[in-house]
Amino acid sequence: MAGLCGAARGLGQQLLRIQRPWASAVSPAASRSFHFTVPGKYTTAKVSNSISNQYPVVDHEFDAIVVGAGGAGLRAAFGLSEAGFNTACITKLFPTRSHTVAAQGGINAALGNMESDDWRWHFYDTVKGSDWLGDQDAIHYMTEQAPASVVELENYGMPFSRTEEGKIYQRAFGGQSLQYGKGGQAHRCCCVADRTGHSLLHTLYGRSLRYDTSYFVEYFALDLLMENGVCCGVIALCMEDGSIHRFRAKNTVIATGGYGRAFFSCTSAHTVTGDGNAMVTRAGLPCQDLEFVQFHPTGIYGAGCLITEGCRGEGGILINSEGERFMERYAPVAKDLASRDVVSRSMTIEMREGRGCGPDKDHVFLQLHHLPPQQLAMRLPGISETAMIFAGVDVTKEPIPVLPTVHYNMGGIPTNFRGQVIIHKAGEDKVVPGLYACGEAASASVHGANRLGANSLLDLVVFGRACALTIAELNKPGDAIPSVKPNAGEASVANLDKIRFANGSIRTSELRISMQKTMQNHAAVFRTGPVLQEGCEKLSAIANSMDDLKTFDRGIVWNTDLVETLELQNLMLCALQTIYGAEARKESRGAHAREDYKVRIDEYDYSKPLEGQQKKPFVEHWRKHTLSQVDQNWKVSLSYRPVIDVTLNEEDCATVPPAIRSY
Repeated sequence: MAGLCGAARGLGQQLLRIQRPWASAVSPAASRSFHFTVPGKYTTAKVSNSISNQYPVVDHEFDAIVVGAGGAGLRAAFGLSEAGFNTACITKLFPTRSHTVAAQGGINAALGNMESDDWRWHFYDTVKGSDWLGDQDAIHYMTEQAPASVVELENYGMPFSRTEEGKIYQRAFGGQSLQYGKGGQAHRCCCVADRTGHSLLHTLYGRSLRYDTSYFVEYFALDLLMENGVCCGVIALCMEDGSIHRFRAKNTVIATGGYGRAFFSCTSAHTVTGDGNAMVTRAGLPCQDLEFVQFHPTGIYGAGCLITEGCRGEGGILINSEGERFMERYAPVAKDLASRDVVSRSMTIEMREGRGCGPDKDHVFLQLHHLPPQQLAMRLPGISETAMIFAGVDVTKEPIPVLPTVHYNMGGIPTNFRGQVIIHKAGEDKVVPGLYACGEAASASVHGANRLGANSLLDLVVFGRACALTIAELNKPGDAIPSVKPNAGEASVANLDKIRFANGSIRTSELRISMQKTMQNHAAVFRTGPVLQEGCEKLSAIANSMDDLKTFDRGIVWNTDLVETLELQNLMLCALQTIYGAEARKESRGAHAREDYKVRIDEYDYSKPLEGQQKKPFVEHWRKHTLSQVDQNWKVSLSYRPVIDVTLNEEDCATVPPAIRSY
């Protein structure tokens, strides 16, 4: 096993041994030896004293850098290596521990294996699911590329579940329809039982080992290296030995995932801390639409563990304390397979009106025991196991107690459909040179105000590949790497040192739980003005308490206290933008449901004939993207950019005009 792990770090590893003075918590004058490993054939690592004598700094040069090794990061990294670029992949986790591994349901693509299908119907469903906040050029690109992306995964060896004819099995999933919403439920979700993310991640990682990508595993990315508005790489901490590494490259891809851990109850791993979003924020660039947070309808009551939408796709139903299949009242056509935001709100209403289950009437039941045991064993083996472990339920005999749980961030780093990070200046979208983003960290925006189930894995592979293709189109391997100032990254090292020796009065864990509970209580499924305003004030006060933190581990080798505090800084930046953006948005759209502003406010009132209506000015309607920034004093500023309604080819795929969204 140890031999396999060593091989996984790449062939031709070079071991650099460096003797440097080292500050110790015991004796400032003490020194120690340390080593670090630099994989890859073409690495050029040099030691620099330009930032600090206390923290050894190692400089690296690559054609391209990918931060993150989940589905999107791996697809971008090996796409770049395949195109001949000397590529580094920096990840705080071993690649197969990335949170993509936890995805269950599947990946959408209009293959037509179960019935006749068309990617344009998938396009329509995604636009509708986004509540018309999605950019239609990016949605066009993603849904058109979907069938080829799934076939590519199959060719890489991904072991999809099969029909009796040997074709890829496709299950029903929420918000998916035929004939532009008029042909009934679509079966569009390709799956590997209920462990699709696990299979996808291992398939992509296995494929990546075919190429000479340099993996820097258990390196924590601290900040972007920016020079005059151009991204020139990143600075990172090697958690194994405490060395600081500056990675210079002409192209940098952010694929660091979401920030679900900003909330108290979520389906995310503890490592899902919005690192990339925070790096971009500290670089003075905006994040987009962070107020749109998806609550998955079925997290296990009490534990928060995900129960896939695939359960309902296979025929599972939600019932209240009266045994009623209540979704028939809220979504007469789609029922339990309505869009996730609709189902989560419906469940919350049932609980509020006293029809919840249990002594406190604070959850509902997901019933699967009416399905054949063979079907559960074949299509939902992981769920059967999870329900027994975390809820003590035998799904063949009893229902699972579930409630809406934070699951996904629709917002992120704003990009175009090519994966290039953008800013909005003087009414135009402008590309940030050298910077790309993909996956949950990015906002392309294919998900808009609400993501459809099984579109996230598709987002990963399509836009991870898009980043690699765009970089290959605009650059050549061996291009000159932009220079940085000798002291580039100095502020990041100073911040790290400040945290390492922080001696205030509040533990990191105490401040983190205060932030998480504030977000859970003040930015939940249903939101109101006074509660959001109170949440903004509370969260700002918590953020200002960051200067009073106390850390206990003064060491530098595997200092988890230090890393968790760095992650808390990242979460705080994401949480502030989320709650301030939600307070400012005076409407209900997708996952953002305001009880004091219950309707969607578009440029026209689409519930009435458009004839005779006057278009509302941009400042008076909310069909626009929120752009948020945070300064060094934790103050949030907001601006807005228009939604892109034009597709990549209007003749091939016409724009879907806004309409009232119902299921």
